[in-house]
Amino acid sequence: MNQVTKGQWNDYDTYTLNSGSLEVTILPRLGNNVIGINDLHEERQIIRRPDESELAFYLQKPYHFGMPLLIPPGRISKGRFQYAGQDYQFDQNTVNDNHIHGLHRTQAWCVSDIEEDEEGCSVTTELHTSDDPHWLQQLPEPLKLQMVFHLQETTLQQRLRVSNLGSSPVPFGMGYHTWFLLDGSPQNWQLRLPVDHICELDEEQVPTGGTVPLHELAELQHGMSLAGSNLDTIFKLQENQPAEAVLTRNDGYTLHYSGDSSLFKHWVLYTKGEAQDFLCIEPYTWLPNAPNLPLSKEETGLIELLPGSSVELVTTLQIRRPESSS
Repeated sequence: MNQVTKGQWNDYDTYTLNSGSLEVTILPRLGNNVIGINDLHEERQIIRRPDESELAFYLQKPYHFGMPLLIPPGRISKGRFQYAGQDYQFDQNTVNDNHIHGLHRTQAWCVSDIEEDEEGCSVTTELHTSDDPHWLQQLPEPLKLQMVFHLQETTLQQRLRVSNLGSSPVPFGMGYHTWFLLDGSPQNWQLRLPVDHICELDEEQVPTGGTVPLHELAELQHGMSLAGSNLDTIFKLQENQPAEAVLTRNDGYTLHYSGDSSLFKHWVLYTKGEAQDFLCIEPYTWLPNAPNLPLSKEETGLIELLPGSSVELVTTLQIRRPESSS
C-alpha cells in the first residue's frame, strides 16, 4: 500500500503513513508528535493516542501522549547551568522550581517532503528554533531540526538531524517519552532491556551523577514481568550491548524499540503508578541534569554541537507478530 494521507485532529493537519500493516499518524503543527500507531492486523493502538476532547490537556502537557520528542529530556536542577562560558536559564516548571522535559513542546513544524514507493513511505518535517522567541530566550544559538518518519511494513524509523546554525557550541540532549499501551493487562507483558545500573536521584528526582545497583530490577536483563511494577527510573545501558527494549506479550507479539547504543546510553521506564495501562519506554541521549554533573561528556551522553556541525539520531520501532498470526 505505502501511502500518506492528510487528515485533521482538532483542526490541525495530520499525516498518516500506511504500509498496509501499520498506520502511523503524525501531528506536525503541534510538536511533530507521533500521536497514533494502529496495528491494522491486530486492530489495536500500540501507543497512547490523544482523544480530540483532550486538546487542552495535550497543549499543557504534550509529552503525555504518543511518542513526544524531548529536547532536552528529564530534569535540570533549577533549570540552570553553564556551558562553554555561557549561562543558561530554562523555565522552572516543576513543583521544586526545576526544569523538566525541555524546550520542545507544541511548536509548528513544516512538512518539506512526502515520498511513497515500493520501499515504504515517509514524511519529512523541519523546524528552525530561531522562529520561536521563547526557545531562543533559553537557548540562544539557532538550531535546524529535521525529522524523517519512514514506515516500511511493520517498521517505523525516526531519523532526527540537528544542525547548529549559530556561532557558539551548544550542549545538546534529546529523548522520546513513548507511551506504549498494556491494554489493562500488565501481567501479559514482559520487558527486556540490557541495563547495568540505576541512576541515583536526589529528593527532587534530579540525577546526582551516582549509580545504585539494580537489585530486583536485574530481571530486566533477561525479561521482567510488568505485573505489579511501579517504575519511574533512569537506567544506564550496559556497555557493548544493543540499545534495544523488547516488550513481549505472552502470545509472542513483540515490540522492538531501538537506537544507536553509542548515543542512546540512558533509558527511562515509567508506569504512571503501578503498571496498568501504560509503560513509557524512553531512550535518552543524555543523563538528565548532564551539564551540572561532575562527569565527562562520554559518561553523561551530552552532545557538543559545534558551530556548523550536525548530529543524526535514529530510533526504530519494529512490531513482530507470532508466526501463527502473521
